[in-house]
Amino acid sequence: MQWEAITLEALYDKILAAEEQMQGELWRFWQLIQIFPEKWQQTPYGKHGGGFWVVAVVGKNIIWYNDIEEGFNLSSYEQYGSFRDYWCNQDELAEPVQALLTEIKMGGGGFGQAGPPQNMYA
Repeated sequence: MQWEAITLEALYDKILAAEEQMQGELWRFWQLIQIFPEKWQQTPYGKHGGGFWVVAVVGKNIIWYNDIEEGFNLSSYEQYGSFRDYWCNQDELAEPVQALLTEIKMGGGGFGQAGPPQNMYA
């Protein structure tokens, strides 16, 4: 089976399902940081699908959907529209939203990230 990039409609299904579970402070924070999903560039893994969908921006941080690994991730960026760090987290949307909220409230990085693919045969 060949991989295909997630459609905007399928991404919205994931977002709406996550929103149904969010409550209180987390819901209010999500309402502040969410954006209409945009494809951002990431090299090299994002090239095949035309980029990755970014769903939230706060400061120099983004929440994006990795449709290769099927999960939401948190990365920083320097230039709007592209980011460098590729993560393999398979998290539901609420997890990186909560991590950003905690980072703002407490300071520091409170979010574990699974690194990019490693060559097992090297």
